[in-house]
Amino acid sequence: MPVLILDRDGVINHDSADFIKSEEEWLPLTGSIEAIARASKAGWQIVVASNQSGLGRGLFDEFALARMHEKFRQLVEEAGGTIEGIFYCPHTPDAGCDCRKPKTGMLSAIEEALDVDLTQAPFVGDSLRDLQSALSFGCKPILVRTGKGAATEAQLKSEPTVLDPHTIAADEIAVFDDLAAVVSSLL
Repeated sequence: MPVLILDRDGVINHDSADFIKSEEEWLPLTGSIEAIARASKAGWQIVVASNQSGLGRGLFDEFALARMHEKFRQLVEEAGGTIEGIFYCPHTPDAGCDCRKPKTGMLSAIEEALDVDLTQAPFVGDSLRDLQSALSFGCKPILVRTGKGAATEAQLKSEPTVLDPHTIAADEIAVFDDLAAVVSSLL
């Protein structure tokens, strides 16, 4: 079964500069839940790889994060889909961990937990660090314009070398309006 890797905030749900701290604040983007269910029903294993530094900053706890993820899973299940796994980095940007994107520790954890090879697996994100993590691990980076995606797209256009040292040109990154458009393209 092919694997579809998704960033969370800005790809699946609305993002906030103040962080998403509760299940009440966790609100899906229009069409994202249905898109995930469609991909799942078509045979894709759906996994989430998300930086959640709000944990390390003390803005919410593991229980609040689990409730957000339970809400997400329930919505996907109600739409007929399944989430294979949710992987996250709880560390702050200055912690120096290996799991925080753009590093690739979460992707290694996904491979190990699901016993899969993520080489060329599509990785959908809205930030430069999502794209960098995907490229460093050999995944296929896909940018959505939701969340921080429009700003990331503008950065790619104005700074064509922003992805260095990766061997892909910024204009070779697939860009879609939203997750629903990505899934339509994959299916």
